[in-house]
Amino acid sequence: MLRKSPSLSSSRFEAVDAVRGLAMVWMTAFHFCFDLNHFGYWRQDFYRDPFWTWQRTLILSLFLFSAGVGQAVAVAQGQSWPRFWRRWVQVAGCALLVTLGSWLMYPQSFIYFGVLHGIALMLIIARLTAHWGAWLWLLGAVAIAIKFIAVYALDSGAYVQFVDALNGPMLNWLGLITRKPITEDYVPLLPWLGVMWWGVAAGSWLSGPGAGYLSLKLPVAFKPLARIGRWSLSYYVLHQPVMIGALMAIGWHVK
Repeated sequence: MLRKSPSLSSSRFEAVDAVRGLAMVWMTAFHFCFDLNHFGYWRQDFYRDPFWTWQRTLILSLFLFSAGVGQAVAVAQGQSWPRFWRRWVQVAGCALLVTLGSWLMYPQSFIYFGVLHGIALMLIIARLTAHWGAWLWLLGAVAIAIKFIAVYALDSGAYVQFVDALNGPMLNWLGLITRKPITEDYVPLLPWLGVMWWGVAAGSWLSGPGAGYLSLKLPVAFKPLARIGRWSLSYYVLHQPVMIGALMAIGWHVK
């Protein structure tokens, strides 16, 4: 039985929403550039150029970290399992929509385990481990390290019998791969669970000794980010169709 933390109310915290909103705005700019490349307006290598690959890593890290913080705060506020599952169904349902939409646009490289698919799995783990507190800093580091240690071992040829199975579609969602699958978005359990665990650990601290930071007044300039972060799931699902539709309309108009 979860109990509310005496240091928290059941209200939302603008600071958490603003961080999530920042990740969404940064992601939108990244996806807009990606779409420009897709439609031939601007040529960039989003799959190999470090300028773009590192941006993707940082955006995703910020998004997953803030999701972990949000989950820890929700648990501290006494969020019930039924309410958790209602939100989880929304995330999982949107993940299926992303799969369908990407299959229509990229049939050879559609998204079958992207950011929403990964978050749906990680949220369950985060919920079950949210009470582990500071131990999650260590577990997060281990989750990230395991990814690179395992890949090094698999690349060495010591476990060649497992390589094909781990690279295959049935198990590559674990992240223990030696080659990236052909898909437009790929967010496996490892190492990204480590980032969410760090977010949960930070959120646990903010829900206890650091609770005062959650109540700090957000500067007016950052309030739009908080509003975006408050509706992050809807924003995530809609932003790409809107931008792609706009670029397609521009293309038809030019023709």
